[in-house]
Amino acid sequence: MSDALIVVDVQNDFCPGGTLPVPFGDQVIPVLNDYLSVANSVGIPIFVSRDWHPHGTVHFAEHGGVWPEHCLQGTRGAEFHRDLRLPKSARTITKGDNARDDGYSAFQGHLADGTMLTDALRSAHVTRVFVGGLATDYCVKQTVLSARQAHFDAVYLRDACRPVEVKRGDGIRAEEEMLAAGARAIALTQFNPRRA
Repeated sequence: MSDALIVVDVQNDFCPGGTLPVPFGDQVIPVLNDYLSVANSVGIPIFVSRDWHPHGTVHFAEHGGVWPEHCLQGTRGAEFHRDLRLPKSARTITKGDNARDDGYSAFQGHLADGTMLTDALRSAHVTRVFVGGLATDYCVKQTVLSARQAHFDAVYLRDACRPVEVKRGDGIRAEEEMLAAGARAIALTQFNPRRA
């Protein structure tokens, strides 16, 4: 049994100055860097997801969705924030790269070789995932819920996430939903990952 760390969508467009900024989204970066440092030091798998949308996706308002254009494939907005210190071992999960779905959950994403996240985790004998990043009430929540649906233990990194809050209180409601699904919530001082 092993743990894995999943860092969700810490991309330029979700940080201040981006096209869909999460309020104070950049404040998660120093905390996530600490999680990444610990995870890397004990050698657990690290996955980092990215939105990677085509222009014509139904995710965008101009094509029937609810969001402005963001994280367009190959643009600066889709790049990971420069202050996020990803170790060389981190593996990128690409999601939202087709025009037919929102791609909120990292479990909808794939590695460069096409392997889905669930399969990559099981191949590494992972049974518990720690999830942090942006945004609490959308991609983080859906990643945690997907982990639970796939029968992984899931831990929400409360101090390493921020909500969009389209509606006031969405962040709190998202955390309640994750906990109701059987996830736990921790802060950095409680992070004690295990390697198989």
